[in-house]
Amino acid sequence: MSDYADRSWAAEVPERASWPAVFSLTLGVFGLVTAEFLPASLLTPMASGLGISEALAGQAVTATALVALVSALLAAVVTRGLDRRIVMMGFSVLLILSNLLVAAAPDFLLLLLGRVLLGVGLGGFWSMAMAVAIRLVPTPMVPRALSILFSGVSVATIVAVPLGSYIGGLWGWRSVFLLATLIGVVTLLCQMAFLPSLASRHVSRLTTLVEVLLRPGVRLGMLCCVLVFGGHFALFTYVRPFLEDVAGVGTSGIALMLLGFGLANFVGTLLAGVLLERSLRLTLTFAPVVIGAAGVVLAVLHVGLPVHALLVALWGMAFGAMPVGWSTWMARAVPDETESGGGILVAAIQLSIASGAALGGLVFGFSGVVGVFLAGGILLLLTACLVFGRVTRSLQPETVTGLQ
Repeated sequence: MSDYADRSWAAEVPERASWPAVFSLTLGVFGLVTAEFLPASLLTPMASGLGISEALAGQAVTATALVALVSALLAAVVTRGLDRRIVMMGFSVLLILSNLLVAAAPDFLLLLLGRVLLGVGLGGFWSMAMAVAIRLVPTPMVPRALSILFSGVSVATIVAVPLGSYIGGLWGWRSVFLLATLIGVVTLLCQMAFLPSLASRHVSRLTTLVEVLLRPGVRLGMLCCVLVFGGHFALFTYVRPFLEDVAGVGTSGIALMLLGFGLANFVGTLLAGVLLERSLRLTLTFAPVVIGAAGVVLAVLHVGLPVHALLVALWGMAFGAMPVGWSTWMARAVPDETESGGGILVAAIQLSIASGAALGGLVFGFSGVVGVFLAGGILLLLTACLVFGRVTRSLQPETVTGLQ
C-alpha cells in the first residue's frame, strides 16, 4: 500500500459484491444527470411559462454547474462523521425537492432555487459515489462496479433530451420534472432497501484537498484529466455546426448520429470495466487517442457520411471509457482519501466542461469549426502521449496491482 494509505481500510473490503447497492447508486446518477440535462430540451417552453427570456432561463443551468463544482469539493468536508448511507440518501432527497420546486415554480427565483439544490445534490453525489461504490465490492471488481455506476450517465444522455422533449410536447414541461421527481423517489426507496450502513472512515478537512493535490503524480494526473475532458467538450460543443456546415448532414441525420454517439457511449462505459481489469494505462490512453484521431480525420479529410457516422460512434464509445478510467485512476492514486479525491476529480471535470467550451469558442472565432476539430484533436493526441508516458507510471506499483 502507498505510504499515505490508512491500512485499516483494507479490512473493510467486502468478500462478496453488493450489486443491488451498486445499482441503487447508478439510479442516483441516472436521476441527477437526467435532471441536469432536461432544460436543454425544455428551455423555450420553460422561459415562456415563467415569462422570462431564454437567456435568463439558461442561467439556471449555469447555476447548477457552478454549485455542483463547489459541492463536489466540500461534500466530504461538510458530511464528515456521517453514515455514508444517510449522506447518499440525503442527496437523493435534494434531487426530489429540486424537481418538485422546478415543476411548481411560479417565477425565476424558485426555478433558480430548485436548480441550486440540484447542483448541491449533483456535485455531492458524484464526488462520493465512487468512494461508496468501491466499498461495496471486492477490490478486483472495482472497475466493473465503476463502469456500472457511470452507465447511469450514458443512459441519461440517451434518454433525457429526446424523452424530455417528447413528454413536454404532450403534457407540458412541468410534467417532465414531475416524472423526474418520480425517478428520484424510486432511487431513494432503492437506496433505503439496498445500501448498507457505511461509517465515515476519514476526517476530511479543507486542508485534505490540498494535501491530496500535493501528493506525487496527482497534480499531473488532474492536469491531463482537464486536458482530456476539455478537448472532448471543445469538440462536442461544436459537433452540430460541424456536421451541418462541413459534413452537410441534415437535421434528421444529425439526430441519428447523436443517438449513435449515445448508444456507443453506453457500450464504451460497460466495456471500460473489462478493459480496466486488464490495463489501466492502455484504457486511459485509448480514449484520447481515438477521440483525437477522430477529430483530426474529420477536420482534414472529407470522408463521406458513412465514415462520419462511424467516427462519431467510435468517439462516443471512447468517451464512455473516460469517466470510469479516471475514477479508477484516482481510486488507485489516493486509496485512503477516495472521497476527497472524488471531489477533486468531479471539480476538474466541471472545470474542463467550462474551459473546453470557452476555448473552443475562441478557436471557432479565429478559424471556424474545422479549426476547433483540428486543434482539439491535436491537443488530445499530445495529452495521450503524456498519459501513457507519465501519469500511470506516477502511481505506486502496489496501488495498481492488476491494473497496470
